[in-house]
Amino acid sequence: MASSSNSSNYATPTPGQPGSSGGRPQRFFPPERYVAAQAQRVTLTDYRGTVLLDSYVRPTQPVCDYRTAETGLQPHHLADAPVFIDVQRQVASLIKDKILVGYALWEFLSVMNLSHPAINTRDTALFMSFRRTLNQKPNAIIPLQTLIRHFMGREIGQNGDIPVERARAALDLFRSCEQTWEGIIATGAWPCALPPTEYRNFFT
Repeated sequence: MASSSNSSNYATPTPGQPGSSGGRPQRFFPPERYVAAQAQRVTLTDYRGTVLLDSYVRPTQPVCDYRTAETGLQPHHLADAPVFIDVQRQVASLIKDKILVGYALWEFLSVMNLSHPAINTRDTALFMSFRRTLNQKPNAIIPLQTLIRHFMGREIGQNGDIPVERARAALDLFRSCEQTWEGIIATGAWPCALPPTEYRNFFT
């Protein structure tokens, strides 16, 4: 499974991707406002991909299938893991007043049983520009692996389901078109589709 790594080893978006431009980009928010999230193993990184939190959570019910071949997860990983309420408090503190970046953020928020201001979310699963570029229907949820392959020119998930890798991948997607994304929001428009209606209570 993933562990903390230096940002110098972290791939940055390639110039020329959708929404990027030459020279120094206009920045709508400072990097410190952004936090990237991944839900399966609670993982948060900052704007540059440096890990802020990467924690297992002790289950409250017996685990039927650890999916070890895909996740690397084994019983001993969870035996001494923090209880849910402690991780939830950490997450709530880290994302407070931040712009939350990720893929399918409704899943992350629902798993953590937290809400977040919708205006402060940047969900790469819902960004309409990606769907239009790939000639997808407006309500299509494109897999993160497909988005990364097409827009960033690399593969993810080849060594299993690694939450830190997925969080950084979503962050790369956002950063590749940050100017376009934030520019649309600055005009008062919203560049994303809405999350599934059954998750609306997790957005304020």
